[in-house]
Amino acid sequence: MHVLGIDAGGTKTICLLADERGVIHAEGHGPGANLHAAGELAVEKVLHEVMETAIGDRAIVPAAVCLGIAGVDREDEAQIVRGIMRRIMRRIGHRSRVLVVNDALIALVAGARDAPAIVIIAGTGSIVYGRNAGGDAARAGGWGHMIGDEGSGYWIGREALAAVMRASDGRGPATRLTREILTHFNVDDESRLPRIVYDRDVPRRSVAALGPIAQRVAEEGDAVAVRILERAADELVLAARSVASRLEMRGDAFTFYLAGGVFRVVPWLADEVTRRLAEVAPRCQVQILREEPAVGAVWLALAEARGGTQVPRYKGTMAEG
Repeated sequence: MHVLGIDAGGTKTICLLADERGVIHAEGHGPGANLHAAGELAVEKVLHEVMETAIGDRAIVPAAVCLGIAGVDREDEAQIVRGIMRRIMRRIGHRSRVLVVNDALIALVAGARDAPAIVIIAGTGSIVYGRNAGGDAARAGGWGHMIGDEGSGYWIGREALAAVMRASDGRGPATRLTREILTHFNVDDESRLPRIVYDRDVPRRSVAALGPIAQRVAEEGDAVAVRILERAADELVLAARSVASRLEMRGDAFTFYLAGGVFRVVPWLADEVTRRLAEVAPRCQVQILREEPAVGAVWLALAEARGGTQVPRYKGTMAEG
């Protein structure tokens, strides 16, 4: 028996082909497959290509496929993604069982497997997602860069750029971020930054890439950069507290998993969030997620192939979680 586990993220898509023991035999890699950013046809193309690459010329029919992708907590988007997967499966000629879940769930499962846990994801965007022992789930954040994603790479970069423009206007204190960000974008005047940032050819991840600059300047003692990173930690821990409280886990022993590129490139944030989580749940452990989230999709695909996966139920309404 073989299965496919897919992590369709905003910047990259990974598909893993695994056997019944969960051993990975092949991988397919592609660009991001975000429904809002790329569109339905582009997402379908990426998913089709990574699946075909992972299977290759092997005479294999996967018993199940699990896709982790953002947005599928909302039924209208879930229907679109399920439709995409049906078209792909018809084209490939397979009648595999298909499971579509939130990409935060596969990240949690990659670390915790079947155990209760909470994952804090800070990449280009951000979300906190948890599952308790009763199979209930809750989430906080993940609402996109226009109305959410606090503490994410994009949020940190946007706040750094805003601080530079405020300093330029005399509305805010001078900051070493100005020199570093102008150098980063290879310009010599703050007035040129808006054109770069708002250019449609410059993806959001170019703003999200400013996180390491914020850390470096903060380490030099710049109060503006320090405050930006402190607020990022505030937001991520606030979301973690919300999820742990709604799932009634604050007194339990479980693991918080820190996932996403921001924790790697801004290690201060990982250390600070870890320190503060001890106040949220005193019996918790905190670990950096070492596994690829797609490994969690493999785990769920195996469960689906063996009779069906129990996807956690949101506790209360989506507005509550």
